[in-house]
Amino acid sequence: MDAFYASVELLRYPELRGLPVVIGGRSAPQPKTHENGSRRFARLKEYVGRGVITTSTYEARALGVFSGMGIMKAAKLAPDAILLPVDFDTYRRYSCLFKAAVAGIASQIEDRGIDEIYIDLADLPEDTLNLAQRIKQAVKDATGLSCSIGISPNKLLSKICSDLEKPDGLTILCEEDIPIRIWPLSVRKINGIGPKAGEKLAALGITTIEELARAEPAFLQKHFGRSYACWLHDASQGIDERKLITSSEPKSISRETTFERDLHALHDRTILSGIFTTLCSRLAEDLQQKGYLGRTIGIKLRFEDFRTVTRDITLPSPTADPALIRRSAGECLRRVTLDQKLRLLGVRASALSANAAQEEDDEPQGELPLLAQ
Repeated sequence: MDAFYASVELLRYPELRGLPVVIGGRSAPQPKTHENGSRRFARLKEYVGRGVITTSTYEARALGVFSGMGIMKAAKLAPDAILLPVDFDTYRRYSCLFKAAVAGIASQIEDRGIDEIYIDLADLPEDTLNLAQRIKQAVKDATGLSCSIGISPNKLLSKICSDLEKPDGLTILCEEDIPIRIWPLSVRKINGIGPKAGEKLAALGITTIEELARAEPAFLQKHFGRSYACWLHDASQGIDERKLITSSEPKSISRETTFERDLHALHDRTILSGIFTTLCSRLAEDLQQKGYLGRTIGIKLRFEDFRTVTRDITLPSPTADPALIRRSAGECLRRVTLDQKLRLLGVRASALSANAAQEEDDEPQGELPLLAQ
């Protein structure tokens, strides 16, 4: 999906189309509606806090503002950009809509998160171009949003292609097109080459995929080890043998929050206690909604010096009860020395099992069975 969260917000606030818009910040204010129906939106330069950018429109990206960037840093680059708070419930609803629209045409789908999927089109008799255009139109009709599609022999190349003509792009790539379309790109376009590997490759004089493809395997192995070197070589040649994973079970479900200011375990005890209870309640709601029980309950703490600590406890039987999750998480918390202020607090349920009682209660609704978000 194209700039997914931001695009959903533009459906709600169409007057912002064409403007640099940023989504993020836990305390970003909601737009204010005046008596005449006009709305006032917060600007990046007005934000005070520790938040990060969740996503941004293409106009904001042109100013250097990207997801994962601190809002205060982004404000220096685009002080007058519009700032909107995140609304994950709405984004999940649109995610289900677009996936259901695709599944009405092609059933072999691998869910890759809230705004991305892989689709196997091999067994569909329809012409590839027409099929892709029909998928795009189905998504548009269901959501009002555009998507970008990359069609290729495998997942690695399709991931790259889906970004080549954004927004509202459609790229079809054959193996013989790799030298022309893929090799001139930066090595960072390969999903799996992160910042550190990219920097290391650049230091070795390898910045494009073509340069990586022409590198001697022994040279890559010397600097990256056998396994990663083999993967780098294959990826540069467009080789990817991974199959679609059309069903999977989550290993854990968690809830966490980063505070606007560091909180003291003693002086801010009331605030922390309320946040802790809310996180446990929301975790219980997530488990219940997704039909799971968790047997291992854990916590995650990040201190002001960025030191991260985790603790967990395994229960006699799995649960989705908020009170029991709160008590168990509290036991974990008592095993941590709270000698510094906290910047992050999280709770987690793992060792998941299906809630058999809920499965018995659930009657078929005739709707598409989507993977849990």
